[in-house]
Amino acid sequence: MSLSQSLQQKLLQRLSPQQIQLMKLLQIPTANLEERIKEELEENPALEVTEENHDDEFSDDLKDDVDSADDYELDGSDDDYDNLDISEYVADGDDDIADYKLKDDNYPELDDKKVMPFKIENSFHEMLLDQLGMLSLDEKHYKIAEQIVGSIDDDGYLRRELSSIVDDLAFRQNIMATEKEVEDIIKKIQQFDPPGICARDLRECLLLQLQHQLHSGKNVAVAMQVLEKYFDEFTKKHYEKIQRGLNLTDDDLKEVIGAIIKLNPKPGGNVGEVNKAEAYVIPDFFIFNNGGKLEITLNSKNAPDLRISEGYRDMLKEYDKGSKKDKRQKEAVMFIKQKIDSAKWFIDMIKQRQHTLYSTMQAIMNYQKEFFLTGDETVLRPMILKDISEVTGLDISTVSRVANSKFVQTEFGTYRLKFFFSESLSTDSGEEVSTREVKKILSNLIEGEDKRKPLSDEHLTDLLQERGYNIARRTVAKYREQLNISVARLRKEL
Repeated sequence: MSLSQSLQQKLLQRLSPQQIQLMKLLQIPTANLEERIKEELEENPALEVTEENHDDEFSDDLKDDVDSADDYELDGSDDDYDNLDISEYVADGDDDIADYKLKDDNYPELDDKKVMPFKIENSFHEMLLDQLGMLSLDEKHYKIAEQIVGSIDDDGYLRRELSSIVDDLAFRQNIMATEKEVEDIIKKIQQFDPPGICARDLRECLLLQLQHQLHSGKNVAVAMQVLEKYFDEFTKKHYEKIQRGLNLTDDDLKEVIGAIIKLNPKPGGNVGEVNKAEAYVIPDFFIFNNGGKLEITLNSKNAPDLRISEGYRDMLKEYDKGSKKDKRQKEAVMFIKQKIDSAKWFIDMIKQRQHTLYSTMQAIMNYQKEFFLTGDETVLRPMILKDISEVTGLDISTVSRVANSKFVQTEFGTYRLKFFFSESLSTDSGEEVSTREVKKILSNLIEGEDKRKPLSDEHLTDLLQERGYNIARRTVAKYREQLNISVARLRKEL
C-alpha cells in the first residue's frame, strides 16, 4: 500500500450571511414583516422610522446606548482605533448618510395609511368557559369541566380518552375523578352552544346537533335513526339499503339527506379566533387594469419608512471635529459605526426584498397577461419556476420562496402566486396548454353533470379526449383529487 499526495480543485458555493438573511426576509409575508422590522428597531438604535423621530426621547436613549459602549468588547486592535476612518459617515452632499432611507420611487406603493382590519371577539375556548360559569358545579367538578374544555380541539371535538383525562386530573391537578364523573360532565358540556360541541366523533357530533332540532319535525327523528343505525351506509351513499331498512320513499330520503347535510361537521371551526377560513389574507401586491394597461403596486402598509438615525451621524460629526480623541471616545465611535453599518445593511436587505418581489411579480404578470386582463383561468399559460427564473435572472429557489408565500390582489380575486404555475399538456394539434386549463374544464364538466348519474373518471377522460386533450384516466383521477372532488359514487344525489 502506497501513500500519495495530489492537488485538487473543488468549486463550492456557500451562501453569505447576507444571502441567508435575504432568503429569510423573502419568506416573510407582508402581514409579518412589520414584526420583523420592530425586532430590528429594538436591537439597533441607529435604525429609526422616519415619521417617529422624537428628539427628546431619542436623546435619552442615545446617551444610554453610547454609554453602554464602555462595556462593549470590540475585536479591533490599537491600530484599528488609530486608523479609524469615518469620512464616509460625516461627508456632506447628495450622498449624505442621513439620506440613507428605505423609500424607493422605482417600486410604486399604495398611498394608504389605514390600519389593517382585525377582529375583536372571544376565542372559541373563552366562549365555552363563559357557558361553564352558568352550570351549578362544586369546585372539584368545575376543575374537571375546565380540564375537559381545555382538551377540546379547534374543530370542537373531544378526542382524548376518558382514562387520559382522568390521568391528567390526577397527575397535574391532584384531583381524583372517576370516568363516570368525567362522562357526566361531558354530557353537560355537549348541551353548550354551538350544537355538536364536545363530541368524540363525527357521528356523535351530528346526532348532538339533531337532538337540538327534535322539535323541528319527524324528518329529524328519522335522520337520527339513519345516523344511529346506518351511518356507514350513509357515508358511502348506499341509499337503497337505508330505504329498505327504514321503509322510506325517495322523497322521504331526500328530506332526511337534506336535514343531515345542513349540519356542521366542525362546530368549533366557525367560532371566534378559530375560524381559519375567515382569517384575513393581506396581499403583497395589487394589480390594476388601467385602460388595458396592467400596473403593479407593492403593499407597503406593514413596511415603515426606515432611515439611519440623524442623531448617530451628528455624534460622529462631533467626534470628527474634536481634537482630543482618547481610546474611550474611539471605542464609542467604533460602536456607533458598527450600529450604522448594521442599519445600512438591514435597509439594503429590505430594499433587495422589495426589488426581488417586484421583479418576480412583474415577470408573472407579463407571462400571464391574458389572465390578469380577463380573469379567465382557461387562458393561463403553462409556466414553471424555471420560466420566471430565466426572465428575472433570479435563482429557481428564490422564485419558489416568493411564489409559495406571497399573495396578489386582482379585480377577479386574491391569489397565491403559486396558483399561476402549472405544467403543460399536449393537445391533438401539438399545442402546449396549461394543466390549469384542463383542471378548469374538468371542474366545469363535473359541475354540469347529472348528479343522479355522475360522470365516472373513464367518462370524463373520454370527454376531455373528445375536446383534443391527450390525457390518461389516471391523470384525470389525479387532477380530480387535486381539486378535492370525490369519486362519482360519492357525488351521487337523488
